[in-house]
Amino acid sequence: MPQSPYSAFRAELRTNLGLALPLIAAQLAGVGMGTIDTVFAGRLGPQALAAVAVGVNFNVIFFVFFMGLFMACSPIVAHMTGAGRAPGEIGAFIDKARRLSWLVGLIWVILVNVTARPALTRLQLAPDTAALAVEFVRALSGSAFGMCLWFTLRFSAEGLGRTGPIFYAGLAGLAGNALLDWLLLFGHFGMPRLGVAGCGVATTVSSLAMAGVLALLFRRDAHLRPFVRAAVPAPPEGLREMLRIGLPIGLILLAEAGLFVLAALLMARFGDATVAAYQIAINFAALVFMIPLGVGLATTVRVGHAAGAGDSAAVRYRGFVGMGLGLGNAVSNAAVMSLGGGLIAALYTEDAGIAATASHFLLLAAAFQLFDGLQVTANGALRGIKDTRLPLLITLVSYWLIGLPVAWWLGFHAGGTGMGPDGLWWGLTAGLGAAAAGLSLRYARQTRRLSAIRSELIA
Repeated sequence: MPQSPYSAFRAELRTNLGLALPLIAAQLAGVGMGTIDTVFAGRLGPQALAAVAVGVNFNVIFFVFFMGLFMACSPIVAHMTGAGRAPGEIGAFIDKARRLSWLVGLIWVILVNVTARPALTRLQLAPDTAALAVEFVRALSGSAFGMCLWFTLRFSAEGLGRTGPIFYAGLAGLAGNALLDWLLLFGHFGMPRLGVAGCGVATTVSSLAMAGVLALLFRRDAHLRPFVRAAVPAPPEGLREMLRIGLPIGLILLAEAGLFVLAALLMARFGDATVAAYQIAINFAALVFMIPLGVGLATTVRVGHAAGAGDSAAVRYRGFVGMGLGLGNAVSNAAVMSLGGGLIAALYTEDAGIAATASHFLLLAAAFQLFDGLQVTANGALRGIKDTRLPLLITLVSYWLIGLPVAWWLGFHAGGTGMGPDGLWWGLTAGLGAAAAGLSLRYARQTRRLSAIRSELIA
């Protein structure tokens, strides 16, 4: 007996959330490492706090790009799984990606160490603060090896639909990072007192441990064990396909992160208090963004499994359910930020003026939650059908040819003198709105085309 529309929707919603919840927790764990480093550095004084905060933001540029590159593992493995490919074949692809991760990690380390001093010394920081930031970033650069291996195993496990081990490994990495920060920054229990560099060493060691735990779980988990490398011929899915899919994803993430970094720099024109309020609002927005991001990652898997199985109707349905789930969560996030802005701001600061401005900014940030939740899940659905090149173009146009110019005009020129900081927020909203519309329409068009092709084949 066929399922009713309501039963089918509820079943897909439950399956998507079952995949998404561990991924949301894992994303929070990943973001938490930088937050923990910053919190512990604050105990060393304002100079150390500034150095680590700047270093963490500098590293984000490399982090998001290389994470995007390895995100390609998720749709590739999901397609192979949906097509019923043998575990040995899938394991052979994962092994290829794992070997690539060491090379990419080396490239990441070299890029960070070559660019750190020239970039950080040009940020108008005090010379001592800039020197500490360079010291921290160079100690942190070793985390590239652990992170790249973590990305490979994590997104491969996602593609297999096995997300629980990702959560446990991420939790182990987060706990290890906090413990090592405490030991190495202050020299507890006879450990060397490394100061700011200790934050970088702690993250490097904990990222390797996090990847190691997930590698161990691949061998221990009954669902993942069959996909450990087997002696089979290499599958046609290889590194070329991974780069074809993954490079645009990395550039998409870089384009979005770059827009928000530039917005922070433009906010600096309105004074330190405005920048502090902006950081509070954007930090909380980034925190709740982990929820629709997790849904988007789960949607990639669900759509990829259906695409691998050649079920175009399920591809379309699962993608739109994921997008609806992301949009629904965005509504609840917006409500929290609109109604609880004062309470949220009070958690970050005791300065009444900054808190009032941050509460106002949270109200403005609530407006773009709707578009942000839709664009990230639409992007996830498009990754599920391995569509990343045109989404990259849509993203670049939306953020850099619409969002940034609108933010600049509204902030500094509208009405002669501009709207000030509010104008910058509305520019961000315009960019995210354009991306949400473009990506959603792209998914609707692509899945309609897939359905038409299948109908022709059946006929």
